[in-house]
Amino acid sequence: MPLTFMKIGESACIKRVLGKDDTQRFLGSLGFTTGQSVTVVAETGGNLILSVKDSRIALDRSMAQRIHV
Repeated sequence: MPLTFMKIGESACIKRVLGKDDTQRFLGSLGFTTGQSVTVVAETGGNLILSVKDSRIALDRSMAQRIHV
């Protein structure tokens, strides 16, 4: 299921990252890689604030839908 279906405070393991090679490389550089744990910290204006690898990252909804947990 995409990250956008997770509730605030919920954690899950990343199963796959969809998109073109550039998109996958970009998300991978932010820490969104297969097997990595991710937590939804907050949702503001449709954007998600996520915790991954001891960092907090904000992603818009369309980018978050490419990350499946």
